[in-house]
Amino acid sequence: MKEIFYLSVILLLLFEMANVYFIMPIPGSQEYNSIDLAYFLFTWRWVFRIACFGLVLLGIQAAWNAGKWLATGVILLAACVIYETNAEMSADTMFYQPETLQLKDASGSQIEIDRLVLGITFNGQSKAYPIQFLGYHHQVQDSIGGKPVMVTYCTVCRTGRVFEPIVNGRLDLFRLVGMDHFNAMFEDQTTKSWWRQATGEAVAGPLKGHLLPEFPCTQTTLKKWLEFYPNTLIMQADPKFQTEYDSMDTYEKGRLTGKLTRRDTASWQPKSWVIGVQANEIKKAYDWNQLQQQKIIHDVLGTQAIMVVLSTDGKSFVVLERPDATQLYSLKNDTLFHADQSYNLFGVSGNPYYPNLKRINAYQEYWHSWQALQTTPK
Repeated sequence: MKEIFYLSVILLLLFEMANVYFIMPIPGSQEYNSIDLAYFLFTWRWVFRIACFGLVLLGIQAAWNAGKWLATGVILLAACVIYETNAEMSADTMFYQPETLQLKDASGSQIEIDRLVLGITFNGQSKAYPIQFLGYHHQVQDSIGGKPVMVTYCTVCRTGRVFEPIVNGRLDLFRLVGMDHFNAMFEDQTTKSWWRQATGEAVAGPLKGHLLPEFPCTQTTLKKWLEFYPNTLIMQADPKFQTEYDSMDTYEKGRLTGKLTRRDTASWQPKSWVIGVQANEIKKAYDWNQLQQQKIIHDVLGTQAIMVVLSTDGKSFVVLERPDATQLYSLKNDTLFHADQSYNLFGVSGNPYYPNLKRINAYQEYWHSWQALQTTPK
């Protein structure tokens, strides 16, 4: 019977480690297509645990009689592993949403204006969320213009997305559950499906294959966003997480040296920065270094003519649709020119008789992330 005790403890430890391994950035774990296995282990975790605990109880007396110190040591080891994997290494115990979500206008804001933000606007209201804060929280649930939104950011992918947190037609809550292929995953409260941050797609669970409605967002400096939306409300720091924010202080500048969040300054390396764009079902990445040199890149994706534009601040960018593929634009002091027409950086026409240029969703991202999670011609 003592063999049953030790075997069941070993099985329990292997299970607890596997339950964490496949959904956390542990060496080797993120290269496998193991999401279905990870979801199976997580879904049936209490069945495995109860079965193993039952076997442990069945054999513990025999193990104790054969050697109480060895049995005690094994039990203590098992307790430590279970605690570490479920408390210290669990995503939702490492990263929390703000306890107090406070937003202020520019006059009362404490945020440095050269900080990068995800900006959103809807129904006459505008808001900005500093990436320094989003990078720790991973998600912030809020509303704008009466519409609920979930503002997300994955530091390991270096990309932000905003979604409407609507599941089966109803507002839902989400928690960070881990990551897959180095991209954050969220679990909805109702169906327990797992959703990928970079695409808004459910990759495991009852709603596998479904998509969260995406909400348009723009990554800019706070200064640039305020130029166009001066009445913006700006997310402020939650004092409880100041230490975590401080650890993200240089992230947006690409100065962190950690393996997961560093920057490759050369082009088309795993941690190189790219701008990802989708138009006409075609997805393509543009090299950040090239954009910094050229300031504006004209291209055609399928039948849709676009241009990728970098602000004079060297940080803010937009992708705009060109009405005609033959039309090329020049850029001066964040104003776009074509013939006798002019537009601001966000595509707003300087002449009320000319229509604005349509803004297209675009994302700054690590090359390895876009390459793994999107279909990307280079």
